[in-house]
Amino acid sequence: MNKLIFLFSFLMVISLTAQIQTPAPSPSCKLEQKLGLGTVIVEYSRPSVKNRKIFGDVVPFDKMWRTGANAATKITFSDDMIVEGKQLLMGTYALYTVPGEVSWQVIFYKDFAQSGLPKTYDPTKVALTVDVVPELLTTTVESFTIDINDLRPDMASLNLSWENTLVSVKMKTEIDMKVQKSIEKVLAGPTSDDYYRAASYYSDNSKDLNQALVWIQKANAMDAKYWKLRVESLILGKLGRKAEAIEAATKSKTLAAADGNEEYVKMNNEAIAEWSR
Repeated sequence: MNKLIFLFSFLMVISLTAQIQTPAPSPSCKLEQKLGLGTVIVEYSRPSVKNRKIFGDVVPFDKMWRTGANAATKITFSDDMIVEGKQLLMGTYALYTVPGEVSWQVIFYKDFAQSGLPKTYDPTKVALTVDVVPELLTTTVESFTIDINDLRPDMASLNLSWENTLVSVKMKTEIDMKVQKSIEKVLAGPTSDDYYRAASYYSDNSKDLNQALVWIQKANAMDAKYWKLRVESLILGKLGRKAEAIEAATKSKTLAAADGNEEYVKMNNEAIAEWSR
């Protein structure tokens, strides 16, 4: 009897927790596109026409639309952008639109955590509004589609298409200054941290210690830090150059003490004591 009661209870739990899975009527979609030196990400849901008249009916003219279905459509820019000639700072926005017969408003709204349209529209949360003239398509787009196309090194089009309508928003990003900085950095040669990481790898993995010493001394000549001097002292110690190792460890200890790092002070004191024997 007890076994039957347990089995019945188990089956009841299963029946209550089981859920029937069916396709979403407006499936979600995530688009990620490299643009310039950054990335644009769009997250939205895709309703379908289903033999309906969309713009001017299902989606009324001159009223704000969530630009998709379900939750608010989100767009994220990793870099600042120029959208239709206006500046838009990097960040994540809700993408709202106001469809019109002659012109569409495209709105980038700062409060993107919305289930759809904001309950209370706050003009102070509007990061940018641009006006775009829609185009008439010769073929029908069944499922609402957002794509990023017409890619150039520093520009692209954010395209909204559904039914027989296409709205194309021009976007541009700054790359010349960033590329120039990247060129200058690379051509300037390795940094102190680059030399430090290379020397640490060689030292930790028992590779060429003389080469490791060259690198760590370059690192400290460029930007001496107590953790870099500590590595220099250890390499010198492994090479048997104890007097130089003590000198480097003493410098490391002094900088560590000034920075309040007692752990490095202790480690350097122990190393100095060992090399002084």
